[in-house]
Amino acid sequence: MKQINFDKGNGLVPAIIQDSETMQTLMLGYMNREALEKTVTEGCVTFFSRSKNRLWTKGETSGNFLYVKEILTDCDSDTILIKVKPAGPACHLGTDSCFGETTAKGFLYRLEQIINQRIDSNESNSYTNRLYGKGINKIAQKVGEEAVELVIESKDDNTDLFRNEAADLLYHLLILLKAKNCNLADIEEVLKERHTQSQAPNKQ
Repeated sequence: MKQINFDKGNGLVPAIIQDSETMQTLMLGYMNREALEKTVTEGCVTFFSRSKNRLWTKGETSGNFLYVKEILTDCDSDTILIKVKPAGPACHLGTDSCFGETTAKGFLYRLEQIINQRIDSNESNSYTNRLYGKGINKIAQKVGEEAVELVIESKDDNTDLFRNEAADLLYHLLILLKAKNCNLADIEEVLKERHTQSQAPNKQ
């Protein structure tokens, strides 16, 4: 993390809080030097409350802490971006974000968490866990079946059915990734590397 310029804002800099998995913007707060140091040291986001005129750790009352995953600064070193794992709603109104309700963007990561939780806790009444318990061959077979159904629906004109088959395929793919000890971030990294390589200038 670069050195932060606290002088521009009379000792305060804005801190944008973003969900590290869904990339949704959760809230905006302000930090002074002490708040940033506390955030880095303790791993939970602490702001400087302008109304209370003191340090304020998000979640100190509600329990909805923001656990730090990464801290970045902008090009002018006067704004902080903090990627977090939220322990609950970020907004005092009970929504995930202070900027409105949760959107569908990034929900695949939420679904991945749900799938992992149901498998790790061995929920007996969960279809996800039952399929996982049947082993890799059955999981892979199911992914293949869903892929075929998606191909079939792609040849028709029913958009709703096509979307539902695509959703089924992605859902079962997440179970397969879990069975192979992989996750969405791993696959994203492969795609990112491929893109980077495709953008590299040709070597003569």
